[in-house]
Parts: sequence; C-alpha cells; structure tokens
Amino acid sequence: MKQYIIILLTAMLIASCQEKKQTETRWVHIKTIALADVNPIGIAQGEKGIWLSDGDRNRLVLIDTSGVVLKTIDSLDRPMHIATEKGVLYIPQYGNDSVVTVLENLRMNIAIKDSLDAPAGIAVKDSTMAIADFYNNRILYTLDCKNWSSIGKEGKADGDFYYPTDVHLTESNIWVADAYNNRLQVFDKKGNHLKTIGEDQKMNAATGIFVSDTNAYTTDFENDRVLVFDLEGSLKQVLDTDISKPTDLIIIDEVLYVTNYKGKSLSLYTQQEVEISSQEGHDTHNDHHDHEDHED
Repeated sequence: MKQYIIILLTAMLIASCQEKKQTETRWVHIKTIALADVNPIGIAQGEKGIWLSDGDRNRLVLIDTSGVVLKTIDSLDRPMHIATEKGVLYIPQYGNDSVVTVLENLRMNIAIKDSLDAPAGIAVKDSTMAIADFYNNRILYTLDCKNWSSIGKEGKADGDFYYPTDVHLTESNIWVADAYNNRLQVFDKKGNHLKTIGEDQKMNAATGIFVSDTNAYTTDFENDRVLVFDLEGSLKQVLDTDISKPTDLIIIDEVLYVTNYKGKSLSLYTQQEVEISSQEGHDTHNDHHDHEDHED
C-alpha cells in the first residue's frame, strides 16, 4: 500500500509539472550575415534583393540573402533610412538636405517647397509619404505627393520630437522613431497624436522602426538591442543576440532582419514555438540563444 501511494504521488507530481509547461511564439536568432565593407544604416526590400544604405561610403548596396553585393548606387550624400515602393527607391540624403528617387538608372529629386534639414528617414505607401526631418524636429508628410503638412516641434511632450530618425506608414497611422526622446510615437493621417510607446523601457536612441500587422519593432541603438511591442505599446520581447549598434529593421518572408551598424552585419531572427514554464507566464524575455549560425 505504501509503495502504491508513492507511485501515485510521483505520477501526480509528473502530471503537475507537465501541466505547467506552455509554449509561446517568440523571435529566435538563427544566424548573422557578415557584410564586407558595409556599415548598414537603413534597409528596404527590393525586387531582386535587399537594399542597404551605407552612409559612411555615400552609397546604397543591393545584396542577396547571403550578403553578396549585387549592385551599388554611388555618389549619394549620406543616405539614411530608405524605402521602396513599386520598384522605386526613396533615399533621404542627410548630407545635402534632399530626397532622391531612383528607378533603374534614372534619378530625380523630390520637389519640396518647405526646406529639409538633414532628412533621416522616409516611408512611402501608395500616395502617402512621410519624412523624418531630423534637425527640424518634425515629420513632413503628404497624402497626395503634392500638398505637404508638418507634424511636431522640438520638445518632450506628446507630439513633440527630439531628433526623429525614422518613420513607418500603416493603413491608418504614422509611426515615428523619436530617437533622442527614446520612444515611439503614433499619429493619425491628419497629424493628431494617438499614443506614445516605450518611454518606460530606458531606451538610448530609438533609431529605427518597423510595424507589422501585430507588432511594432524599434532598434535601441546604444543598448545593442531590439524591442518588440504590441500595437498598444506593451513590451513583448527584447532581442539582443548578436546585435551591435542596430539602426534599422524589416521583416521579409517571415524573417526579421536587423542592421548592425557597428557590427557590419545583419542579424536574422525567425519566430519559433518556445517552451516556457508557468512560472515565466507572460513576462517579457530576452531572445533564446540557441540555433545560432554565424556567417563570415
């Protein structure tokens, strides 16, 4: 009888432990792609590869998914956070206060009556365009590519900016990486402030932004990490494996690409089901460090 009770208690203990195990979908680092002589700042999806802005060398490079350079666009003036739309490249030039478009071998400057001062990022979605106007501490945007409006001024209140560096457009909203206020901000298409995200995360230079259907991602430059929020602003995950001075990020074919400015590399993450204990619950965690593969 005593032996039976011991066996029963053991079985109950095992069952209890099994019940506590849960799985959760998280971003997991899978590999890092080394980039020869490229200090990437911005990233955008091209039709034949991935575009990276290399501001230190005043150029853009088109790479394949293994990091091999396929094409180069030279003679730019410190290109920053770039965008693509319908085959056209949109390139903010921080060095000469202009935005240039490139289609095949044709370059054209975007005519903007209101002068820019070090444009750092651009987003394009159909006829809507938004520009992070760095030294003017504002977002310049248009709904029709003709009439431009301005959002923000220098400051720390909601709706103000302190050197915005990147911008992302969704169907309804304008998302901004408010870099040196160390936060993200969200506006509607009329320029009304909707929410502020990440002020409690002790970021140090929120330089890049990408927004999916479910999450908002930002690069925390000085802290060598990426923060993943839901669209309401709750922190879901911190990514820090093999990340060194990250500047920008994008999701292509369910792979998250992070540009490492200092590391001269791209860190790649995919979503995987990870087993967690009930003790972990829904707390925020750093990414797991397994499944790593470094490409030199």
